[in-house]
Amino acid sequence: MIDSRLSEGKDAIRRRRECLSCEKRFTTYERREPLRLMVLKRDGSREPFDRAKLHAGLSKACAKRRVPEEEIEFIVDEIEAELRDRRRHEVTSRRLGDMSLVRLRRLDMVSYLRFASVYRQYTDVDQFRSELVRLAGSSGR
Repeated sequence: MIDSRLSEGKDAIRRRRECLSCEKRFTTYERREPLRLMVLKRDGSREPFDRAKLHAGLSKACAKRRVPEEEIEFIVDEIEAELRDRRRHEVTSRRLGDMSLVRLRRLDMVSYLRFASVYRQYTDVDQFRSELVRLAGSSGR
């Protein structure tokens, strides 16, 4: 090996090597493999984290609301970054749903309620009413 240093983008290690037989030089770039995130489902099964699935769920919750697509993308990016920063390869679907709810609540209350109704599996109007009362109480209205 002749030389080893960080690449210009600082996302890889650049190594220069020279073959002892033919004296030709070679450059290789070594990058860290991204951590494969897995979601632990309620039924105990596991599946790979799917950005598109998260995006679709958030988009459905925000349908016909004045929520820019960029905001939804930002939430997905933020959640994925937070998961990768944790340095764990597994997250529960409950944690993923809670992370989504926190962000939707700041963004749009109707979208929050839509997402919560599916995520928390509301089965009747009383559960919706309880959530509305809780939200009204916590927002100071």
